[in-house]
Amino acid sequence: MAEQKTDAAAAGGMPRSTLWRFAAFAGAGLLCGAIAACGGGGGGGGGGGGFPIIPGGGNPPVGGGDGPGDPDAIVASATVAGLCAAPRAGTNPATGAAYPDRPGTLTDEKRWVRGWIDETYLWYGEVPTTLKATDYATPVAYFSVLKTPALTPSGRAKDRYHYVVDTERYRQLSEAGVSPSYGIELAVLRSSPARNMRIAFVEPNSPAARAGLQRGARLVETDGVDVVRATGAANVDVINRAISPQEAGESHTFVFEVGGVRQPPLQLTAEQVRRTPVQSVKSIDTGSGRVGYLLFNDHIATSEAQLINAVNQLRSDGVQDLVLDMRYNGGGRLSIASQLAYMVSGPAATNGKVFEQLVFNDKNPFRLLPAQMQIPFYGTSSTGAALPRLGLSRISVLVGPDTCSASESVINGLRGADVSVNLVGGTTCGKPYGFSPQDNCGTSYFAIQFQGVNAKNFGDYGDGFRPDCAVADDFAHPLGDPAEARLAAALTMRNGGACPAISAKALPGFEKPVVSDETEPYLRDRSPLREMRVLDLPGAPAAPG
Repeated sequence: MAEQKTDAAAAGGMPRSTLWRFAAFAGAGLLCGAIAACGGGGGGGGGGGGFPIIPGGGNPPVGGGDGPGDPDAIVASATVAGLCAAPRAGTNPATGAAYPDRPGTLTDEKRWVRGWIDETYLWYGEVPTTLKATDYATPVAYFSVLKTPALTPSGRAKDRYHYVVDTERYRQLSEAGVSPSYGIELAVLRSSPARNMRIAFVEPNSPAARAGLQRGARLVETDGVDVVRATGAANVDVINRAISPQEAGESHTFVFEVGGVRQPPLQLTAEQVRRTPVQSVKSIDTGSGRVGYLLFNDHIATSEAQLINAVNQLRSDGVQDLVLDMRYNGGGRLSIASQLAYMVSGPAATNGKVFEQLVFNDKNPFRLLPAQMQIPFYGTSSTGAALPRLGLSRISVLVGPDTCSASESVINGLRGADVSVNLVGGTTCGKPYGFSPQDNCGTSYFAIQFQGVNAKNFGDYGDGFRPDCAVADDFAHPLGDPAEARLAAALTMRNGGACPAISAKALPGFEKPVVSDETEPYLRDRSPLREMRVLDLPGAPAAPG
């Protein structure tokens, strides 16, 4: 998960950093502060997912041996892949074939992790050499420390995106956007007493939607615990369990406040909620022409068709400009980002241009040719149909600290093609990196494997893109309402107006995170699958036969 920090839980504080999602994913919780506590454990099956690893791609064994007696030896990951402490049986639903698991040990799993990091990690040379596998009980715990300790120019960790998830949960969410949830995205604006948690948006056809919950409602109580003022680890645990259901059918009681008025308690029961990546598409008539508005929340597979439908609708409406709302979009599939950038722009901008150039480590671990490291502006859908285009030379993008990874790739790719991109909101998360996740023994490992740069060879935004106009998030208005502060600012600036100087204290519903670093995201318990740039592109190399 993106940069998790555990602040003074015993004093009643919850981890600062982000937006907490009203959904469970791989055991993620409010107090989850280490990858070892957040992801799937050892056991399962190897193989599947990611690029094929070329045998022998790692360094030669070190430490005096390469056998079972030397757990710190760095061996080729392919030689120990699928050797599992608890092999899975049955059929892999992703492939229709049997799981390739074989009986093994936790030592085998840790050796696979170390070899895979040495082969594919972008900064493999910066991983501390003093780490001992025997000091870590599980491969997940070992993986969590196998990363660079370097910092960005602002002092943030360079690698804030090193994590694991249960492979089957990853498959369900990445392919269909399905996870146990009430259908609420909860923005945490203050994480310690007096806490401030507000609904950012609600998924259509979800338990929350059926209960009539809407953006802006403030959570004040759950399962009898005062969410705003409660202190102590026990109360924090109650809140954690309530807002992060682990499975469908789990029920909890919530009390919300709307417009300062406390509402009656309601019970929400988690379901397998299917995310709707594109929730709002509309045209707004202004004095200088018709402007399209598109709310885009997830780069998952199902978003392709929804984005195509949205662009076709905006084309039919004759929009002359676009406001793309990605303030809560943490990223996902790089192919979707490329398609979206293509559909927004015109042929003159993208013809012959690279959307994103992938920069791997000096071992070229996936044996890619130079042309395979260049991601073009994809002009066709996954079915081969030509994509529609708006043909715009400029757009406005609503952003914030939860705008991450593949969403930042859209911004950077368009700027590399000389499309003017005006940013309104807050500083983005700063993740110009990506990976092709790899499953081993039932756990999918995500380690940074490449940096993305645009056609102008720019990709150094580890501290995020700063907005051209800084505007606090406005929870007093629905997303897509022309009066909503960020959208209103974008429309004003489009017409030649200045960035409005709006005080967060001047109007009700305007909120800023109460932390020293306003680049911290609001969406705290969001799945890490929604905060990444995943390489799943057409033409990616197939596994050797």
